[in-house]
Amino acid sequence: MIKMLAACGAGVNSSHQIKNAMETEMKNRGYALKCDAVMVKDITEDMLSKYDIFARISKTDLGFDVKTPTVDAGPILYRMPAMAKPVYDQVEKIIKENNLK
Repeated sequence: MIKMLAACGAGVNSSHQIKNAMETEMKNRGYALKCDAVMVKDITEDMLSKYDIFARISKTDLGFDVKTPTVDAGPILYRMPAMAKPVYDQVEKIIKENNLK
């Protein structure tokens, strides 16, 4: 199971939209991906280290160096397939490059 973390300011709206979209799209592409949604302020280095991919809404200084492969997932929120597809493609590329399962 591929583990992804999505984060937004409140951890309730945008991150959950990204979570649902990522889980659906990656399932359609043949991947078993589970995404958790949290508030940006709650992310710790230890927490993030337990995930394979980090889907962020915007570049935020978390106070530590992020070592987890990161994708800027904000375009998914526009609900325009032409804008979301490059994000999904980047996630798939991370999955393939890191041999995630």
